[in-house]
Amino acid sequence: MAKKKTAFVCTDCGADFPKWQGQCPACGAWNSLQEFVHDPATPSSKGAGNRGGFSGQLCEVQSLNDIVLEEMPRISAGMGELDRVLGGGFVPGSAILIGGHPGAGKSTLLLQTLCKLADRETCLYVTGEESPAQVALRADRLKLPKEKLRLAAETDVEQILELARKEQPRILVVDSIQVMFLAALQSAPGSVAQVRECAAALTRYAKQTGTVLLLVGHVTKDGTLAGPKVLEHMIDCSLMLEDSTDSRFRTLRGLKNRFGAVNELGVFAMTGEGLKEVKNPSAIFLNRADEIASGSLVTVVWEGTRPLLVELQALVDASHFGNPRRICVGLEGNRLAMLLAVLHRHGGIQVGDQDVFMNVVGGVKVTETAADLAQVLAIVSSFRDRALERELVVFGEVGLSGEIRPVPQGQERLHEAVKHGFKKAIVPKANLPRKLPSGVEVIGVSNVAEALEYL
Repeated sequence: MAKKKTAFVCTDCGADFPKWQGQCPACGAWNSLQEFVHDPATPSSKGAGNRGGFSGQLCEVQSLNDIVLEEMPRISAGMGELDRVLGGGFVPGSAILIGGHPGAGKSTLLLQTLCKLADRETCLYVTGEESPAQVALRADRLKLPKEKLRLAAETDVEQILELARKEQPRILVVDSIQVMFLAALQSAPGSVAQVRECAAALTRYAKQTGTVLLLVGHVTKDGTLAGPKVLEHMIDCSLMLEDSTDSRFRTLRGLKNRFGAVNELGVFAMTGEGLKEVKNPSAIFLNRADEIASGSLVTVVWEGTRPLLVELQALVDASHFGNPRRICVGLEGNRLAMLLAVLHRHGGIQVGDQDVFMNVVGGVKVTETAADLAQVLAIVSSFRDRALERELVVFGEVGLSGEIRPVPQGQERLHEAVKHGFKKAIVPKANLPRKLPSGVEVIGVSNVAEALEYL
């Protein structure tokens, strides 16, 4: 009889080691190793060698040129913003992971989607955290059609697979993957081994049958998906539903997508009747005050496949401490420190004794470098207490030598600004369009000093 083997698996990266250590040598995380007992006599271990391939099918070697490329029909989710993030809809046989903080609206979004899809597709919603009565109460509160959606409360993956083979749904939702378990494994639900093996079994079923699999995932305190990192490699699409405590808006961002654009953004509004898609996100983020104060400026960022106008706010004030504070909300703090150094060296403005606060209105997170020039001008506007024009929009990347570098999709950004009534734009000189849009003054700048002249 084969002996049981004990291994210690890292909850962050999934690497395993023969003995416990305080720090994972693979990823460097501390106190992340958990004990995992491997029993060769378990049914899952016996059948592991007969899977054939990751999707459970026998491997067949063929020439890349011999593979027939067929247009894979997508299943529309019935919500334009969700379809946008997915790349056009659900792809049959794909595994999709949706994460987010508690209360962000993951279950609400999936329940709304499946209730609408149940009229034309066979859907199965498996809940492991709520009772069927609780799910029905939510559907009733949201006034959703409940007649055709199939529902089951189960946490055993083997039972879920049996139900799926019986119901044969086109779309299967498992809420959530952290509470699912396989009886063959001795570890508790939510552990590295359980999450990895449960996700592998469900994904294998989805690949074999062409079922759309939607997994709900928890997040850790730092906002990343809980469980082993290998989970994000096993699935085809990873979505993150982000929210802020002071906003009723939710943003759905694509972190990984094998069938569409990465970093695509969908915007929803949380209402009493569930999540409502926002057709024009720029309008909600540009709800500005009647009197524009100093330090307020609008920029155009590129999210996935569309431009988005957001308002940046800067506040520069005399510091009462030895180390002036540099605080960013929705922006990267290291990049702000770099821009302040460029502003001092190439713009001649010293704010080393000032506290600098930066904020993106509406809870949006801006990660691209096209907002650099807008940050610099907003800081100078607040420092000099001089309000900028209300109809001014600014974008451009700032280099360490003070040059203003061009950004991609400059023409589309300008058209988005003109569509929302902006009549003046400061952009990199390399982004000047050959044919200027009517009704707008476009100023091209090549360095920081030149841009500061227009304040």
